[in-house]
Amino acid sequence: MKKTILALAVAGVFAGCSTASQPEAEPDLSSTVQQVSYGMGLVLGERMRNDLPDLQIEQFLQGIEHGQSDDDAAKRMSPEEVQQALTAYQQQLQEEQLAEMEALAAENKATGEEFLAENAQKDGVTVTASGLQYEVIEEGVGNKPSETDRVKVHYTGELLSGDVFDSSRERGEPVTFGLNQVIPGWTEGLQLMAEGSRYKLYIPSDLAYGPGGNRGIAPNETLIFDVELLEINPE
Repeated sequence: MKKTILALAVAGVFAGCSTASQPEAEPDLSSTVQQVSYGMGLVLGERMRNDLPDLQIEQFLQGIEHGQSDDDAAKRMSPEEVQQALTAYQQQLQEEQLAEMEALAAENKATGEEFLAENAQKDGVTVTASGLQYEVIEEGVGNKPSETDRVKVHYTGELLSGDVFDSSRERGEPVTFGLNQVIPGWTEGLQLMAEGSRYKLYIPSDLAYGPGGNRGIAPNETLIFDVELLEINPE
């Protein structure tokens, strides 16, 4: 019985028969081993759908059948050839993914530059020598931090699309960090702010996460942060 499911599947693939004209009986699942066999196939199929979306089902089923066989002569590829094919396919995927990332990075870079050029013309927006843009929402009266200070802030981070990708306000808890431990746009922007200030920072991609991106942030994304400096070097 161990080849019941495989035999039926392979027969359906290679017989050239229409399933509409000659429907096949469903494999029996009455025994535990039959259920386990089906379950393993189900799990493997779902995994392969994610890992190999262009899976060639005929070759896949034949490979399973030959892998179950004791007849080594029937196997059409050696273990070395299988490894070579896997390596070549993995390299192909990496090259395709790299090309997609580079195209997306170029698109995001152009979109960000266009946005920043328009935003720089708006009243109340200041542009620094590095290209960082900021807008004062509320000016504080306290001290300004240095690059070596730690700061406590509330913030909301958005993409140009308006999607919020991170927010201490939504979490209901401010964050504390060293100014030399964050992206350059934050390091520069926070040093412009007096304690108690609230600024809007428009950060070019090269002052943010650049072509590598970060988690939910795509390569070369321009970022917008609404930042409130609560305290410098908190206890």
